[in-house]
Amino acid sequence: MTVSDLKPVNWVIDPCHARVKPLGLDSAYSNSWYTCLASAHFCVFTMTTDSKPDNLQPIPLDQAMPHRKVIREWLTPLSDRSTLRAFLLLIVDTALFMGLVAGTVYFESIWLKLLCGTAAGFVIGRLFILGHDACHQSLTPHRELNKWIGRYAFLYSLTPFSLWDTGHNVVHHGYTNLKGVDFVWTPLTAEEFAALGPVDRLLQYLYRSGWAPGLYYLIEIWWKREFFPNKTHMPTRRPIFFKDSLLVTVFGVVWVAAMTYAAIATEQSVALTLLIGVLLPFLFWNTMIGFVVYVHHTHVRVSWHNDKSAWTKAQPFVSTTVHLTFPMKIGNMVHHIMEHTAHHVDMSIPLYRLKQAQAKLEEMLPGRIIVQPFSWGWYFKTAKACKLYDFSRECWTDFQGRMTSPVRGNLPAKT
Repeated sequence: MTVSDLKPVNWVIDPCHARVKPLGLDSAYSNSWYTCLASAHFCVFTMTTDSKPDNLQPIPLDQAMPHRKVIREWLTPLSDRSTLRAFLLLIVDTALFMGLVAGTVYFESIWLKLLCGTAAGFVIGRLFILGHDACHQSLTPHRELNKWIGRYAFLYSLTPFSLWDTGHNVVHHGYTNLKGVDFVWTPLTAEEFAALGPVDRLLQYLYRSGWAPGLYYLIEIWWKREFFPNKTHMPTRRPIFFKDSLLVTVFGVVWVAAMTYAAIATEQSVALTLLIGVLLPFLFWNTMIGFVVYVHHTHVRVSWHNDKSAWTKAQPFVSTTVHLTFPMKIGNMVHHIMEHTAHHVDMSIPLYRLKQAQAKLEEMLPGRIIVQPFSWGWYFKTAKACKLYDFSRECWTDFQGRMTSPVRGNLPAKT
């Protein structure tokens, strides 16, 4: 074949050579041989255009990681979104929340009141996850509708939509585990920890103990970065930030007023009603989300980076995220938010397809994704090991600087 025999074909060439395919050709060209001119050199490629996700082969550990765009192509069939399904989920979770909060007033037993208040906090988490999907534009196919659904679903957790969008979508997803940019559960170095004052050092002990994920989220994320944040934590000042903060404040006031009225109308203690019907759900929610974001990106095999070029080479969309598995379909109860690698690879996948997407990734990238069965033993062992981070050795350490994880912990061990 000579250059004159070349067909006028547009090519998509993956940088890792995991897949090379011509655009605009139908299946009649399958199993054909093509020659193309690439990078000013004659290169001969042997391929077929039959590259449907079901026909792809897993990528062995000894081969280069495919480009993120290629990996996302595997998940394209799972990115369809349903407006009806989104509204059904939203209605169910709203009804659950309203019913449980009503139960904190209706039941006479203090234990039933506490149970309803705790469960209401859990449902706030479910509503937040729906808002999280809407914020990513993955809940429905309609951009503006997603924004309004997100604002509504975030009300129950008192989360300003636009501030979460900036901190989560832009910063966290754009620079996951890159120190100096990503601020979620960012580990200190031994030098930074030694320079802390007594109060901040005590907080670090509490945060990293495993017992206080809610305290961390309440102070470091919600109070400092989401609820009317100051210029230190949010240098960018936009009118929508203030409006969204004001919106959740109004919702909080209405919530407190409604519970106060219910307590007076039923001749119950106002203080106890507010404690169980407002404060308990809010604190449980903070503990829930603090725990979730901790286990998503903290593991002895997950690395942090302080150099952007090294971070980029580490394929952070896969290497910095943990897939935590639970028994008894607990993952379903939290809208599949624990299938987190798939979410970081492609944020457009709706929550009700994340389980399939995660399975596809683990099938195609065997040995590369950190899959961790959850147990409280594992959780507290991780909390004990992951106190500080040594960027020179690329490993976790305890508060004394002793290494507690393998060097280059982001690389899964070959088995």
